[in-house]
Order: sequence, then structure tokens, then C-alpha cells
Amino acid sequence: MPNLLSSLSDFCGRLLARPDALMLELGAGGELVVARLRALLSMVLLLLPLANLLIGGKYSETMIGLVGVVLAIVVSQVWLALARHQGRYRWLPYATATYDVTLTTLVLAALATDSPATGLNSMVVWVFYLVAIAMTAVRNDGRLTLYAGMLALLQYTLLILVTFQLVENPDQLASIEYGTVTMATQVQRLVLIAMMTALTTTIVYRMQRLVEMSGTDGLTGLPNRTWLMHRFPSLMDAARERGSSLSVCVIDLDYFRRINDELGHLSGDRALRHVTDVLQQQLEDKDWLARLGGEEFALLLPLPIGRAWERLESMRRSVASQPFQPDGGTDLMRLTFSAGIAVWPDDGADLSALLRRADIRLRQAKQEGRNRVLARDP
Repeated sequence: MPNLLSSLSDFCGRLLARPDALMLELGAGGELVVARLRALLSMVLLLLPLANLLIGGKYSETMIGLVGVVLAIVVSQVWLALARHQGRYRWLPYATATYDVTLTTLVLAALATDSPATGLNSMVVWVFYLVAIAMTAVRNDGRLTLYAGMLALLQYTLLILVTFQLVENPDQLASIEYGTVTMATQVQRLVLIAMMTALTTTIVYRMQRLVEMSGTDGLTGLPNRTWLMHRFPSLMDAARERGSSLSVCVIDLDYFRRINDELGHLSGDRALRHVTDVLQQQLEDKDWLARLGGEEFALLLPLPIGRAWERLESMRRSVASQPFQPDGGTDLMRLTFSAGIAVWPDDGADLSALLRRADIRLRQAKQEGRNRVLARDP
């Protein structure tokens, strides 16, 4: 029982927490996918009122459907234009989810005004509640899925209650085409909305875990190279908008193989975590530390190269001044690192070029005796 409660607590905590940078980056791409799908579906929906007219459906139903589809097409193009600016409008996923759910409710309400049985028993329109909830999955934000599901439940519940309240004659709840409306069937539909919300939420949770594992270093808990490759373009765009520089630092621990060879890999792992903790204590807002692999790290600082050198030099002294305690009660071990710095846009236009330039300066620092930071070519 305690394990179950702990799992549920972790599940809810992850869903309600703000996604990390990589998830938000992928979610912005997902919003664009949804916007394109919404625009395509809106065009396809034109076939529904036309088909209804051809098979002898009511003229009023056809006109309500046609007006709803035309509105959907126009608004979908607006959402598509906004979604092309990926990540710029943080409110956009919630606005579009609200639109998807509310448009479904408005069409059902319009149908119910003409015929209560049609509005509450129309499966073709009602199913777009489920579509709206399912589409939140590609935004990688559990909060959005829960929001869309709760909004659909609330709006459809209100539609049911208002419709039943306004019906003057029970015969209005019966239709040859749509059958008889009963409270039992409406409750079943609410349960289906809740089930779809739960299923989509579980899918989002699973996706978040997979992305987290793919973008996080298992040993140190730091972002890894995959995360860095996905995240760097947005960091570069932010620096461009601010008109500022972005320094990329490559850090490599000195003589790290000695620890693995003399003390074993477990002590080596503890040494890496020790250095990670010391470096993280020095981080400021908008600084990013990632593990590239082995004993190599990348540090991104939104600073010009001179100030970045000062910051990294201070970190170097902090690491050197806080010895590492190996296992087995052996003597404290002093750890040091060498580092090279490259700055965008002077040293490169993309992450690969900047890492290469910083690595060249790192190798030079090693050749000059280690335990130093270089920001210029020799």
C-alpha cells in the first residue's frame, strides 16, 4: 500500500509539475503538429454537413454544421500561424485546447437549440471532445491534458443540465434519427470523457519519463548531450533576442583515469557526483550544466567570453578547494579541471562549431599544465 501511494504521488507530481526545457521544446513542436492536423481536419469536416444534406438530413442541422465548420477553418488558420513561432507563446496550448473543447460544446449547444435529442445524442460531434483530449498528448504537458479533460467534463455536464432543464415536453428528447436521450447514456458519455482523460494522461506521463531518461545523465542527474543538442537552438535564439553573447565552456577533469585505476569505478562515479555538486552550487539563473560523457562537461553561460572566464575560473578554484573523500577512509583527494571557452557568435554559428573551438582551447590548457581555463587561442 505505501508503495502504491508513493507511485501515485510521483505520478501526480510529475504531471502537475512544469515540464523541463527539453519537454517544452518538444511540446512546442507538438503544438505545430496539432495546428497542422487541426487545419487539415477542419477542411475535411466540410464533408460532414454536405453528406448530411445529401442523405436527407434536416436543413437546419446542415446549416449549423456548415457555419461551425467555416468558423473552425478560419480559426484553425490563426492557430497555425501562431504555432509556427515555436515556443514564443507559452499560453498557446491552453488557448487552443480551450478552443477545441469549447467549439465542440458550442456546436452541440446549437444543435440542441434546434433539437435537444440531436444535441445530446450526436456522436459525430461529441466525439471531438475525445479528439481534443487526445491531441494534448503530443504537447508533452500533463497539466494541459488534465485541463482539457476537466474542461470537457464541465462544459458537457452543463450542457446536459441546461438542456434537460429547458425541455418542456419529454417528446423533445426523442428523435427518429438520434434515438431517445436518457440520463444514463449521458452519464456514460461523461465516464468515457473521464476515461479518455485518464488514458491520455498516462500516455503523457510515459512520454515524459522516456524523454527524461533520454535527456538526462543517469549518474549525475544532469542534462546530457541529447538534451543539449535539442535545447541549444532556443538558447541561441534567446541570446539573439537579448542582443547578448552565449559562452560555451567544455570542462574536463584532470587525471581522472587515476581515480578509476587506483580506487575503482565506484569511487570514480562518486568523484563525478562530487564535482557536479560543487559546480551546481555555483550556477546562477539561466546557466546550464550538462554532462557530455566520461569526465567531460559542458557549461552554457549567457555572458561574453571575458565574464564567462571569470565565472569559470571561480568554479575551478571552488572545485580545487573542496577535496573529495574516497571510499574506505583513505586520504582526501584534491580534484581539478581544465576548461576551454568559445563564444557565440564570434567562435561559431552552431553548437558543433562552438564545442570544437572550446575543445581546442581545452586541449591547449591540458598541454600548458592543466588546472586552468583558456578563453583565447594560443
